[in-house]
Amino acid sequence: MSDAALPTVAEVRAAAEAVKAALDRHLAAVERRSGAEDPDVHAAFNELAAAAEEYDELLYERYDEVTPFEIPASEDGVPYGGPAEPTAISVLIRRDYAVVEPQRLLAQAERVAAHDRDAGAELGEYAGTAAALGVLFGEYEPDEIATRYKEFGLEEGDSTLWITAGGTTPEPGEWLNTPFDHADPEHVLHRFDVSSVFDDEFDDDEDGDGAPALERLR
Repeated sequence: MSDAALPTVAEVRAAAEAVKAALDRHLAAVERRSGAEDPDVHAAFNELAAAAEEYDELLYERYDEVTPFEIPASEDGVPYGGPAEPTAISVLIRRDYAVVEPQRLLAQAERVAAHDRDAGAELGEYAGTAAALGVLFGEYEPDEIATRYKEFGLEEGDSTLWITAGGTTPEPGEWLNTPFDHADPEHVLHRFDVSSVFDDEFDDDEDGDGAPALERLR
């Protein structure tokens, strides 16, 4: 890269001053915060993260040096903006399946219904896939279905698990009607994604079992 294309000394210094100012604003926001989820602290954190990243890039381009700062971020570039010391967490799980053998699914549900009057009533006289799924997920824990999905005529799709940070534990029943509406990507402490799309990326480490690859994003 030619000197003409490099950031100027003045630009690097201006970026450094921006970091200092962002640090002051962040400290001031923390000192006057109203609680663990204070929006001013959240905004100051993001401003500091952006200023530090800009300075780091310019410093590297101009002087081939880096800073010791590391802003927590997932692979998709979303910076962590939750509380530094979370006092509550939520674990959000999504698993996708395709119903590839409806008759197998129905047969498994009928086995459960044969020993459970309530399940038999749910399955009804004209049993279908929807009723069978209700019986099976009512009988088995989701983790057991995840390990035995082929027995139930299902095909595994993508899945993800998010651990999100919060300041307080919600009141009982508070979010039951809208359980996923408040899932904020910036509050994700850790996430684990499983998808066949990652298979090519992990070919060198593949065990040969054909299982979808897992990618930890944070």
